[in-house]
Amino acid sequence: MIQLSEHFDYKKLIRFTIPAIIMLVVTSVYGVVDGFFVSNYVGKTSFAAVNFIMPFLLIIGCVGFMFGTGGGALIAKTMGEGDPQRANQLFTMVVFVSVVCGVLLAILGFVTIEPVAKLLGAEEQLLADSLEYGRVILFAIPAYVLQFEFQCLFATAQKPQLGLWVTVAAGCTNIVLDALFVAVFHWGLVGAAVATAFSQLVGGIIPVFYFFCKNSSILRFTKFKFDGKALWKICTNGSSELMSNISMSLVGMLYNFQLLKYAEENGVAAYGVLMYVNLVFQAIFLGFSVGTAPVISYHLGAGNCDELKNLRKRCLRVIAVVALAMLVLAEILAKPLALLFVGYDAELINITTRAFFIYSFCFLFSGFSIFGSSFFTALNDGLISAVIAFLRTLVFQVIAVMCLPLLFKLDGIWISIVVAEVMAFFITILFLIIKQKKYHY
Repeated sequence: MIQLSEHFDYKKLIRFTIPAIIMLVVTSVYGVVDGFFVSNYVGKTSFAAVNFIMPFLLIIGCVGFMFGTGGGALIAKTMGEGDPQRANQLFTMVVFVSVVCGVLLAILGFVTIEPVAKLLGAEEQLLADSLEYGRVILFAIPAYVLQFEFQCLFATAQKPQLGLWVTVAAGCTNIVLDALFVAVFHWGLVGAAVATAFSQLVGGIIPVFYFFCKNSSILRFTKFKFDGKALWKICTNGSSELMSNISMSLVGMLYNFQLLKYAEENGVAAYGVLMYVNLVFQAIFLGFSVGTAPVISYHLGAGNCDELKNLRKRCLRVIAVVALAMLVLAEILAKPLALLFVGYDAELINITTRAFFIYSFCFLFSGFSIFGSSFFTALNDGLISAVIAFLRTLVFQVIAVMCLPLLFKLDGIWISIVVAEVMAFFITILFLIIKQKKYHY
């Protein structure tokens, strides 16, 4: 088992982060699996509805990332300072608070889902399908929050492989039940939603039982006193990841609004296919960042500046290589993926394929900003992390998607994503340079 305190070369870095990467990729596949079965067995409108309402559901569930990343950073730093008892108390408090938040968010979701869908332009069948799918998922939101959270905390507990197996179990549950409920029983959207809800229960509840029982990790549940100051630090430090996910979801809603205007349901469906690939590819960057974060936080707490320099240098090089590979792979897979998801509609195939060719260039830049934001979270600098996330996922995206379609019509929507990622890349590099003297990395 690799310890957080060790020196990390490229081989050790990849070995330690691979479980987190696969965890995030498997989680992102949930929506892909739903989309595949709904598109091919239920229809284009229902497929558009899944993609239309998904950003709303992600906004509610992604609070788990805030608790996972912010909590993981403080817990790992506390362990680096030599206080494991305090680390376990923080861990227990974070999980308890997140469960309470998950229940409250689920209730809020039931109240707001219909007015939000109408506000974003859903009407008639698209509205009905969006509500049918979304309301089922909302029942599992507390587990969804826990699942996001434990994907980060398993790495902090030095059990990334266990986290991987839990996530794989959840992913397999989703795939098997989707095939059974949608393709065999023909339950339509409800079947797809029930399959996803069950998979989220698997991913969120199993870790709770693990940490309640006697285990071999460095973290476990224990008695704790509520610490408002520590919770505030966790929330503010993890706010960048929360903001990033909320912003991406809000921007996704804005994209859907623009696509309904310029290409109607075909545009929303094409964007859905892009988002499936984007979720998987960005999950690789996010998983790598989540996997390295506790290591960075530990060495910050231990005052090991040489290892911080080593981690920063190696991580950026790994991201550069992966980014180039992603661009090439996305360009090659553009047509096959379009055929896989929307092969029944010639016009939709053409729209999706062209969108892929343009959109793919964002992968050259996005990984650096994702890592940059996570890097500053790990350094317990929530402000800089939040600024990077806020600019990348909201400000730059909104400006681009509102302005560029005025010049380039539908193509402007696909171009806007690339432009926003380029701007975020330069901002991230700027902050890495400015903060170098303070953190000695």
